[in-house]
Amino acid sequence: MPTAQPRRHFCRMLVALGVAGLAARTHALPVGVGAGMPSSSPAIRLDATQSRALRAWIVRIAVEQIRRGPTPRWTHRDCAGFVRFAVAEALAEHDARWRRAMGIGSRLPPDLIPEETRLALRHRWKRPDGSEGAYVSAIGLIQENSVWVSRDARQARPGDLLFFDQGAEQHLMLWTGRGAIYHNGSPPTPGDNGLRTATLPALLQWNDTRWRPEAGNPNFAGVFSLVFLS
Repeated sequence: MPTAQPRRHFCRMLVALGVAGLAARTHALPVGVGAGMPSSSPAIRLDATQSRALRAWIVRIAVEQIRRGPTPRWTHRDCAGFVRFAVAEALAEHDARWRRAMGIGSRLPPDLIPEETRLALRHRWKRPDGSEGAYVSAIGLIQENSVWVSRDARQARPGDLLFFDQGAEQHLMLWTGRGAIYHNGSPPTPGDNGLRTATLPALLQWNDTRWRPEAGNPNFAGVFSLVFLS
């Protein structure tokens, strides 16, 4: 994971489902057909307008964690937890109470998703064992809840995920449209909450080449989009 901290700060995710070859298998997939494609068609798929609005909300939530510092509402502090939190809060009811709790004020994205749809999606991640719930691992987010887009990071849209697979370790970054935001998996320390942000040019020049989001990096599985987004 791109970080100036030691290797122990990597976002460690144990591979229990034989996914070490995910990045290699992705090479053979055409754009839009993902290694993370669920086995059955999703029950809910937002239209283009709803998807743009939700993507904007996901990015806004993520950016606020960088700008203001992590809210206490975010409890699972790792790369997958950051994505789950941003999506869950993007699907929340954004009333005055929520805004006060999050410390978010004006110039918010539009709320275009019906309440029934929000409730059906929020905290309802599919897991590899077939169950659903609020928690899912990084690999579960990719395998069960996302579709592959490309191995060209320039194809990422706001709210998409950059996924790195090193066999015994996986890592997610959330794309904002201007760069990536991620959590490095380290416990918080004074002056360091584990959150990082980087532009694509900076990531492509990262000293540790394993974490470069480029097609020539076998550890970069590619760009993935959440399955319910258009």
